Amino acid sequence: MDKTIFRFSIEKINGQKISLSEYEGKVLLIVNTATECGLTPQLKELEELYRKYRGQDFEIIGIPSNDFGRQEPRQGEEITKFCRENYGVTFPIFSKTIVRGPYAHPLYKFLSDKKQNGKIKASPLWNFHKYLVDRNGQVTDFFYPFTKPTSLRVRKKINRLLSIEEPGEKAKSKRSK
Repeated sequence: MDKTIFRFSIEKINGQKISLSEYEGKVLLIVNTATECGLTPQLKELEELYRKYRGQDFEIIGIPSNDFGRQEPRQGEEITKFCRENYGVTFPIFSKTIVRGPYAHPLYKFLSDKKQNGKIKASPLWNFHKYLVDRNGQVTDFFYPFTKPTSLRVRKKINRLLSIEEPGEKAKSKRSK
């Protein structure tokens, strides 16, 4: 079984389907978003993260969802406009999608199920649940909704996947036997 996200497609706000294979070779942070959530200000931090790493084969994929508390009442381009005008978002926001339960999008079923992805078992608990995917399309980690996108924990994991060192951190050298 293919244990990568590259076999899935998602829909852009304009309705155009895009294959996630277009992101091959990039590190991805996939986040279910909502514009009326107490965590919505994370959009600003996600944008900060995006600007920090976007020139280094890193992408954020925002996937709006109305699954939690009906906190995504907007539709289509209205979602993108809200994110851009209120939080300066420039990373891609895709079409509103179901992210948990029996009707979840196949991508989210894959991200949530260790039997499918081979690594983690973690369904989104709320809005702003984050999945980290390596350059080969494999899920490597997840972060709970309350984990800030710019936290050291998130940045360290991204840095590791991008093979870069966080400014101010000591380089860790491997000891030879």
